[in-house]
Amino acid sequence: MPAARTRVVREPDRAVYDREAVCRILDEGFLCHVGFVADGQPFVVPTSYGRKGASLYIHGSAASRMLRHMREGVPVCITVTLVDGLVLARSVFNHSMNYRSVVILGKAALVEDPEEKLAALRTLSEHILPGRWDEARQPNERELKATSVLRVPIEEFSAKVRTGPPVDDAEDYSFPTWAGVIPLEMKAGAPIDDPHHKPQRTVPEYVKRYSRKG
Repeated sequence: MPAARTRVVREPDRAVYDREAVCRILDEGFLCHVGFVADGQPFVVPTSYGRKGASLYIHGSAASRMLRHMREGVPVCITVTLVDGLVLARSVFNHSMNYRSVVILGKAALVEDPEEKLAALRTLSEHILPGRWDEARQPNERELKATSVLRVPIEEFSAKVRTGPPVDDAEDYSFPTWAGVIPLEMKAGAPIDDPHHKPQRTVPEYVKRYSRKG
């Protein structure tokens, strides 16, 4: 059940509190926005993430302001949003979007164990591009030292989902304009070779078939 601060108040019929459904949204996305307060100033920073079990991992430069403050145990708010369509109603007021979003509240913990840190970095890599970790050079000691990894527990969370056609006021259904949904999706284009390839390399299957769905 949701905590008081994660309960959806506006449009509560769109609320989702099921962990499995929340994880499906998290697994399809890979970009989150991290909100925190440093010295009285709110910040919201976009960054990539990876999920393993009930933990969300984020990483970055050990010198970054965001990670420096988060590893001190300050409260954070992490959001992930997937936009599935633009909903065009007959009135401007009732225009909307079809979307799936997740909000996670908690405190981040610095991953200090070297083995867990490397495993977390693999989780991040495989979350975004499955198959790449084993084909790329592994991080060296200098790179690991320059990188911080933080773990955020997926314990206090909620999701919100909107699907379906526009919902107009009854008197507007006769208004003479088109109404409906423009579907949106993230779609990978054809891979572009790095011109530094010598000799030319074959594009891996996991690159050719890359998708955020399924």
